[in-house]
Amino acid sequence: MRPRHRIRSRTPRDAHAVRDLLTLAFPTDAEARLVETLAAAKHLCMALVAERAAAGTIADTTTGHIAGYIAFSPVTLDGQPTDGVGLAPLAVHPDDRRVGLGAALINTGLERCAENGSAFAVVLGDPNYYTRFGFVPASRAGLDSIYQAGDAFMTRELTPGGIPRPGLIRYAPAFDDLE
Repeated sequence: MRPRHRIRSRTPRDAHAVRDLLTLAFPTDAEARLVETLAAAKHLCMALVAERAAAGTIADTTTGHIAGYIAFSPVTLDGQPTDGVGLAPLAVHPDDRRVGLGAALINTGLERCAENGSAFAVVLGDPNYYTRFGFVPASRAGLDSIYQAGDAFMTRELTPGGIPRPGLIRYAPAFDDLE
């Protein structure tokens, strides 16, 4: 049987497990350091973990294995605060890939961000993947980023009319130090 997953809000007790997951999922520890910096600066609007438990058991905060993680942080438009969020990073443990866990994290995260009043989200990622979740190239809305990413920089409306006026979107300051 496949493991079951439960998505829940990240707690401070998850810090080490999230660090381990991010270090495993990415080629360097840059994303792990990024998340730690965002958390310390209180720049995480939303952070979720997916716990894996053996079949027939219920995952909880003391026995579950962190199999996935997603974070959302505030973004600015032309240097001014917005009601938008940036999705990054998203990580899934190699043993838990290709079972829809990343999609579940994205869908749950976007839904919760909308419930919390976020009007739009941006992501820098593979258009072939993120368009499945309603993301479109941000350039269509006149939005740009400092990353010169072309169609890989995407946006999605979370509330009707939520896409902001054209301008330069920047992620939280911790992203400036991402290597």
